[in-house]
Amino acid sequence: MTKAKKVLFITQEITPYLPESEMSTIGRSLPQAIQERGREIRTFMPKWGTINERRNQLHEVIRLSGMNLIIDDTDHPLIIKVASIQSARMQVYFIDNDDYFQNRLELCDKDGNEYDDNDSRAIFYARGVLETVKKLRWVPDVIHCHGWMTSLVPLYIKKAYAEEPSFRNSKVVFSIYENGFKSKYNKDFANKLLLKGIEKEDLDTLTTSRSFDYAAVTKLAIDYSDGIIQNSKKVNKKLIDYTLQKEKPFLEYQEPETYADACSSFYDKIWEI
Repeated sequence: MTKAKKVLFITQEITPYLPESEMSTIGRSLPQAIQERGREIRTFMPKWGTINERRNQLHEVIRLSGMNLIIDDTDHPLIIKVASIQSARMQVYFIDNDDYFQNRLELCDKDGNEYDDNDSRAIFYARGVLETVKKLRWVPDVIHCHGWMTSLVPLYIKKAYAEEPSFRNSKVVFSIYENGFKSKYNKDFANKLLLKGIEKEDLDTLTTSRSFDYAAVTKLAIDYSDGIIQNSKKVNKKLIDYTLQKEKPFLEYQEPETYADACSSFYDKIWEI
């Protein structure tokens, strides 16, 4: 079996930059474990406003920053920062933007209200990561996405970036977690997603659901992923059923002690398909 040598991790939470949670712990431990198994990795997360740049020694990567991404007819500058987790010998790249991330929390504001532009933030994050990987001239074999913030990555890789040399042969793995957002994305969400290479019919899963909620967006991620991992013990059963109905390769929930090895084997299985 040919092994997937390069793995790109796109996540929304990594400890110690955010408090410990199921996702942030995996965001920290899995890339290190995969690197220790002889693979090359790159890791990305958003630069949430709660992350202390001085304490965590973030610094801007000028050569990667400076691009503008147009979302909903508005230019948004892309800023790339980087920091190192010395004990893991691992670098983390941060996607930043004054409008979407600076001085702003993750899903909700300090009063617990979900941000009205979470859909645009997810679009910016997905495109920001992919544009940065292109600039790095790094070609991942497998791309592993964690969290609602990454749910648009599979669509963009398989459609808008399908002919890009960096992603032409990449396989996409999407992890389903228990946590997500509770509100619905704005009614113009599907239109915001459109880029060269993406047609309205590519978004049928969204448009037929008539509800741009967490389940609908996760189903869109499942549609365009090559493999699905159940990352939480309890997840929406309808999403697992949808995965099996689509006959996607599926890795069921793993206990922490077997998780990294199971993921490593799953990457190779997906890479061979």
